[in-house]
Amino acid sequence: MHLLPGTSIIRLTHDNDVVLPLLAAVIGLLVIAHVSAVTLEDITAEALRRSQQSASDRITLWRDIIIGGQPASISEKLELANTFFNEHIAWEPDDYIWDAEDYWATPLETLLKGQGDCEDYAIAKYTSLVLMGIPPKSLRMVYVKADSNGITQAHMVLAWYEMPTSEPLILDNLNTEILPASKRRDLRPVFSFNGNAIWIGNTSAPNSGSPTARLSRWKQVIEKMRAEGFTQLF
Repeated sequence: MHLLPGTSIIRLTHDNDVVLPLLAAVIGLLVIAHVSAVTLEDITAEALRRSQQSASDRITLWRDIIIGGQPASISEKLELANTFFNEHIAWEPDDYIWDAEDYWATPLETLLKGQGDCEDYAIAKYTSLVLMGIPPKSLRMVYVKADSNGITQAHMVLAWYEMPTSEPLILDNLNTEILPASKRRDLRPVFSFNGNAIWIGNTSAPNSGSPTARLSRWKQVIEKMRAEGFTQLF
């Protein structure tokens, strides 16, 4: 924050009851951004030490996008996260990548491999947006039935809600354009979740129960991310 020469914070306030809380909130956001950047530097430095050149390039670019995207608008942040992973991660099934039937990777695991499936795209975009300052409560991973060329398959996308009852924007690896949910008639939501709650279908009211207690894969990926150093995200 830069003040004009000879100006104090007290002199700037005509109504301290309004301005001082606002200043405190701004300072708090700056502190959070600084802590996130430092933490991200430390975490990615460790990942870089054990990565090959192609993975190092992806991790370094991701780190720079996260830090550089923190002051961006919400729409810009959504576009940054969606575009980066759609362009830099190749879709492959879990049995090919991990020799496992259903494996949920952390963003660092996805970046190291350079490959992922739909859950990995959604988790990586979710984490990236939270690191850029998007409130986690406005994001939900959404399990859907996706219709394509007469074939219906299970799929996962990421949704951003301006308000809990708003129509969400959809971030997807199948259709790379960020669109309102009403424009994605090929997707039929089954349930959605984030770090705090689960929603069934299109309902705006959360279902009872903890998402980590009911979704073992989600619990496991959160535990892996905390072990990697992402302790402030969930």
